[in-house]
Amino acid sequence: MPLFSFLVFVIITSFTPGPNNIMAMTFANKHGLTKTFPFCFGVGVGFLVITGLSSFFNIFLTKIMPIIEYPLIILGVSYMLYLAFKILTNKEHGSNKEEENIRNLFLVGVILQFVNPKGILFGITVVATYILPYYSSYLSYFLFSLFLGIVGVFSTFSWALFGSAFQKILQQYQQPFNIVMALLLVYSALSILIHS
Repeated sequence: MPLFSFLVFVIITSFTPGPNNIMAMTFANKHGLTKTFPFCFGVGVGFLVITGLSSFFNIFLTKIMPIIEYPLIILGVSYMLYLAFKILTNKEHGSNKEEENIRNLFLVGVILQFVNPKGILFGITVVATYILPYYSSYLSYFLFSLFLGIVGVFSTFSWALFGSAFQKILQQYQQPFNIVMALLLVYSALSILIHS
């Protein structure tokens, strides 16, 4: 497995603005850091489930139709290039509107993963391009899912922790940040094609 490419892809897609991170930042601004941690933990658990389901779904597809492996890699690379384009052309972060009286932020974090297209596509992409071609044990699939869930907790927690300060930095240096992130995603996509 191209480990550096894997880590670059995971870090960029996990730590760049998206529904999880922006909601964590918003919740921290409204409810405080301590009350936001259950949301961050819920994101991690939800993402562990999404990645695990992606692993078993992809295993099912590749066992039934071995011909689908290369198209999945192409789909993953295409999605990474699409993300690079979206990051490069992104002008504003936007803002998420959430309910005022959210009582169970953990459950919100878990459920969000099942309606978050970025998270679902990320799960399918990372499994199809980095995990399944190189690993075949259920334990390795679980460990990768656990690792990606932990990364999800850290990414949302960092956005919650830095809240408004992180938002100000991204707004001030958004264009250079977007260019660097987009170029790193393109690098990751090209390295997948080279190593497959």
